Amino acid sequence: MHPLLLPLAAATSLLAAAKGRRRLILSRAKHPSLGGHVRMAKRVAGQLPFYDYDDDRVFRADGAPEPVAAARRASFEALATLYAERFPKTLALTRATREGLSDLQFTGRYRVPFQFSRRVREALGIGAFLDRSEGPLVWDLDGNRLIDLTGSYGVNLLGYDLYKQTIREGVAMAEPLGPVLGALHPVVSDTVARLRALSGMDEVSFHMSGTEAVMQAVRLARYHTGRRRLVRFAGAYHGWWGDVQPGIGNPVPADGTLTLADLSERTLKVLATRRDIACVLVNPLQALHANGGAPSDGQLVAGRGGGQQVSRADYAAWLQRLAATCRANGVVLILDDVFMGFRLAPGGAADYFGVRPDLVTYGKTLGGGLPVGVLAGGAALMKRWRDDRPGDICFARGTFNAHPYVMGAMNAFLRRLETPEVRALYDGMDGRWRDRADQLNARLAAEDLPLRVAHLTTVWTVLHDAPSAYNWMLQYHLRAAGLALSWVGTGRLIFSLDIDDALFAEIVERFLAAGRAMRDGGWWWHAEGATDKRIRRRLLREMIAVRMGRALP
Repeated sequence: MHPLLLPLAAATSLLAAAKGRRRLILSRAKHPSLGGHVRMAKRVAGQLPFYDYDDDRVFRADGAPEPVAAARRASFEALATLYAERFPKTLALTRATREGLSDLQFTGRYRVPFQFSRRVREALGIGAFLDRSEGPLVWDLDGNRLIDLTGSYGVNLLGYDLYKQTIREGVAMAEPLGPVLGALHPVVSDTVARLRALSGMDEVSFHMSGTEAVMQAVRLARYHTGRRRLVRFAGAYHGWWGDVQPGIGNPVPADGTLTLADLSERTLKVLATRRDIACVLVNPLQALHANGGAPSDGQLVAGRGGGQQVSRADYAAWLQRLAATCRANGVVLILDDVFMGFRLAPGGAADYFGVRPDLVTYGKTLGGGLPVGVLAGGAALMKRWRDDRPGDICFARGTFNAHPYVMGAMNAFLRRLETPEVRALYDGMDGRWRDRADQLNARLAAEDLPLRVAHLTTVWTVLHDAPSAYNWMLQYHLRAAGLALSWVGTGRLIFSLDIDDALFAEIVERFLAAGRAMRDGGWWWHAEGATDKRIRRRLLREMIAVRMGRALP
């Protein structure tokens, strides 16, 4: 080699080595599961073949003996008869609407693992319509009284009656102006003042959904840092838009997104050393199942896996270290409090965990029962232009932002949040809901039912201790017992604060009744030596066989 080329070659080698080290550090900071390797997860998902079980295999997919399979079939058919007799009007309208409503087609298809889905849809339809609500109760079109454990996906914190009141008050406030958009109703001024006091931030902006609020937070972080990458944690949900939902569910790559492990020293090292990260997104719900995706019965082919629960103190310590690391390297810390906002404390998750984010997003319950998204942050980060470059702006507007009726309902909710009656609901809240979870777990254990619950105050998930391929059937027995669940089933139970001890005692009895029906129906039978891992391996062998064009093993 020519002597003059030697320095160039050496410099090239050093750059390549540095790049390799950086890639290695990043790779080690990813969670080892598919949740931390979203590209691989998408490739794997794209290779899964569709197949469904015939009528015999539906009841003995785990190789159960004929008496157990017969018990399951009888239980299934009895449940199908009960559904048909109890919910005829609700199911009829759902079937009539499904053909033209893609949302119903999607949720119906993904309530249970796909191998069972066709047979379950045919026999155990879930009604999508309700007639009325009263406190924590709802009634369907057939007059069935159900205890609501959906929480309206996080909206219903204080009880449906309160939100009816806040909506009525909001409409009354806005009625003289009506749906005039662009100009602001005077109630916006008071709402801004209350939000600034509540969040401790300088400024707020209004959006039409929590997803939109997160989008704007990320846009502003990129705008002010001049960096393009964002960091999310394995399993965390931040809305359905592409950059925060890389991998499965997103048809295009999210090349600017890094999915790293929660609660990881290696993650902190990446955040401390890279110069291309604009922001880190944190969803405080992950304290319930860190590094695991939102639990769904549609994927429940064995015991509930993925994610670990973290204590309040440990998660608070992690968030504080994360915040310090981000600030030291100019990374914007965004607390996505859209789902959990005000469930944990009157000041939200930042108050509950004692962390100071740079930007925070709210939604769900904050709208007083109407859809909304809010972004709050310091003045420097919320600014959408540069004083010295007038053409360099970060544009964000929406036709329905600060809609008068929504602003009125939000203002009514914020006023309620400050009342002694509502503040009293937070007193001892951690202990009260821990005691309730302990109460249910103790009753389940006393009856030797292989179920238990984990919780983050009022958000619960059901854990299944039996190595069964049929744990997803519990959701149908719970509905038969009069408990209303969201489409993800037992993965997410959301309680409202107006559930008193008497109603909770009723929930416990209904839950136990569903558990007994599961046990008596043979759904928890398993072969000697069965484990969740073996069940998953058996399913993997099935998928490989079908992918290779062979018959099911």
